[in-house]
Amino acid sequence: MQPAFDILQERDTLIIRAFGPWSRQALCASPRVPEEMTSQALAALRDAKAVRFLADEVTDWDSVLLSAFNAIAQKARAAGLAVDTSALPGGMGPMLDMALAVPPGNVGARKEEPGFLETIGEKTLAWPGITINVVDFVGEVAVSMARFFSGRASCSPRDMWNVFRECGVDALPIVSLTSLLLGLILAFVSSMQLKLFGAEIYVASLVGVSMVRVMGPVLTGIVLSGRTGASFAAVIGSMQVNEEVDALTGFGISPTDFLVLPRVLGLAVMTPLLTLYADVAGIAGGFLVGVLMLDISPAAYISNTLQFMTLGYVWTGLLHALVFGFIISLCGCYQGMRCGRNASAVGRATTAAVVNSIVGIIVATSVITIILTVLDL
Repeated sequence: MQPAFDILQERDTLIIRAFGPWSRQALCASPRVPEEMTSQALAALRDAKAVRFLADEVTDWDSVLLSAFNAIAQKARAAGLAVDTSALPGGMGPMLDMALAVPPGNVGARKEEPGFLETIGEKTLAWPGITINVVDFVGEVAVSMARFFSGRASCSPRDMWNVFRECGVDALPIVSLTSLLLGLILAFVSSMQLKLFGAEIYVASLVGVSMVRVMGPVLTGIVLSGRTGASFAAVIGSMQVNEEVDALTGFGISPTDFLVLPRVLGLAVMTPLLTLYADVAGIAGGFLVGVLMLDISPAAYISNTLQFMTLGYVWTGLLHALVFGFIISLCGCYQGMRCGRNASAVGRATTAAVVNSIVGIIVATSVITIILTVLDL
């Protein structure tokens, strides 16, 4: 028996009865049958006010029959006709009703890209909600930190030490390389101008003060933003995708205590220590340029560095580093905790964490510099 439609008109109702085998295997010999039958049924819709589907004589069926019925039903629904699927056998009726529940205009429709002004408006309107979320998150971290110092936080010491190792020891190679090269660059570039006045000896103090006061903390913060802050966002975001954060909440464990607090404290402690190491590496880079290229004696270079170096510069750099540690960890953890439930959301959260951290470092540096200048420190 060949698959076909029996199209009958009863008063204002068009009855479409399918019979025969309606499966891909049965239609291999006549692949154009569904298209031809559907075209005949669509042509008969002009004189009807309702459509009723029957399939009591179908011996075998799969998505081929559903696709044909759906094409007719969608056309009938668009023309304002009533569609009756109650007589269809098995799960055919419910599946067809689900397909009809989607408006035809939305099927396969491309989403229009927002215009420039629309994008600006959306971003502007989103700021109040983002601000509230950030304030709530910072408040949660502050409360969690209070629980930690009172001994009531759900924080594992082993996780804390793992974060210390990840933020500190594991970051030493990249911090060493970048700081050494930055010291080399500062010394080389400054010597090009100081040579004009015969003041090459001041390369030592320039490199030392620059690294200790600002450049060392900023470089360390940027390196940790791309390395550690992104890692925080990716790890916590992946846990959001796998619903591990929800599982912690279900077990009565605060995700802020267990996931965020160790990372915030770990990075806040290790960033100043890494900054001190970066300062030494940067001064060493300037030392190499001064001794090997500018013919400055090692004793003179060290003496000039210590002459202009003050303890206040060191404390200023450590203040920068402490603030940067909080900014990087909070940005990374915030983006991870607010991550969506798919892989692309994890990528966006990681990117946003790095961008927000770097912007936060630049803004914090400007604010701290202005405050210290006003205070004459």
